[in-house]
Amino acid sequence: MAGPIEQFEVKKIIEINIGGVDLSFTNASATMFLTVAIATGFLLLATAQKRLVPGRWQSSAEMLYLFVNKTLRDNVGKHGMHFFPFVFTLFMFILTANLLGMFPYAFTVTAQIVVTFGLAALVFLTVTLYGLYKHGFGFLRLFKPDGVPAVLAPIIIPIELISYLSRPVSHSVRLFAVMLAGHITLKVFAGFVASLGAMGTLGVAGAIMPLFMTVAITALEFLMAAIQAYVFTMLTCMYLNDALHPGH
Repeated sequence: MAGPIEQFEVKKIIEINIGGVDLSFTNASATMFLTVAIATGFLLLATAQKRLVPGRWQSSAEMLYLFVNKTLRDNVGKHGMHFFPFVFTLFMFILTANLLGMFPYAFTVTAQIVVTFGLAALVFLTVTLYGLYKHGFGFLRLFKPDGVPAVLAPIIIPIELISYLSRPVSHSVRLFAVMLAGHITLKVFAGFVASLGAMGTLGVAGAIMPLFMTVAITALEFLMAAIQAYVFTMLTCMYLNDALHPGH
């Protein structure tokens, strides 16, 4: 039986090597393409008819749209709504990738730190570059919040700077760690069920509790798939608020 870590192994599908650089198409690459295709297909299908009285698919798409819209508006304000396409795309990608990873034999790209760090780094660069473009050196007020006495500046500024630079790490590790730990736990309990079930009548009886735990963890994993997409999106909105309103 495969170990609980084997499900996260990146495997080459099409080997591509250009100038000594490995650009191979892997199972992670395929899953990301599939994630984009599913998310895009769902939204196109759901909004194809645009009925005044929406059906199930259109209602689902509208709920997701309004949910992200409200999250962005509540955390950034109406001036941040031009970031909506960026934030909505992130939310849909992460949510779809998380849910796709729940299917048997599917690859969970959000359990790969390189993927989650790439998304977090994209948010970090967007916030930093837009903040500098919008406010110039005034963006540096972010590291000395309003109301902080000048005498405390030598202490507060380094702390704020370190906190800011560590955002991509904390932003990415949160999503990666939750998805990784959840899938490992689920695999371990599912392995207990399979192993005990192969031991005969006594083993089947002993597998009841691990089976119950497997079902419970599966339900929890579906819940965490949605929650982690929301948490990543909400933190993105909070960081975008810093780009628009540094020093507050």
